[in-house]
Amino acid sequence: MLFQLNFKSGLPVYLQIVEQVKAAAASGKLRPGDPLPGIRSLAEELRVNRNTVAKAYTELESEGVIETAAGKGCFVKDGATPLKKDARNKALGELLDAAIVQAHHYQVEDAELLKLFRQRLDAFAERKQANEKPE
Repeated sequence: MLFQLNFKSGLPVYLQIVEQVKAAAASGKLRPGDPLPGIRSLAEELRVNRNTVAKAYTELESEGVIETAAGKGCFVKDGATPLKKDARNKALGELLDAAIVQAHHYQVEDAELLKLFRQRLDAFAERKQANEKPE
């Protein structure tokens, strides 16, 4: 798994790692049982402190996205849902609100926004399906 860190984004590095792992698990790039890179090796690869990666993994484990097997490493949890339904809906609602406000600033009509959302949703479903096909 390749991580893209942006040190100027204002978002802490450990949260960038958390969000990227959750996105990869949601899209099917990471499947249940897939191992995550070791803390030391990922820290070296990203050129960050090991504690930063450890904090990200601790956060992912507390959210139920990954599980740690002593001496073996961290793995994507089977059937993991990072948030309960209410919290998930609240977080998504906030993201959608921000997109709606941005669309308003861009003077995008409701119908056009809904069409764009449907296109993006369909494209995501296609990518997810392509990632789920056995090789």
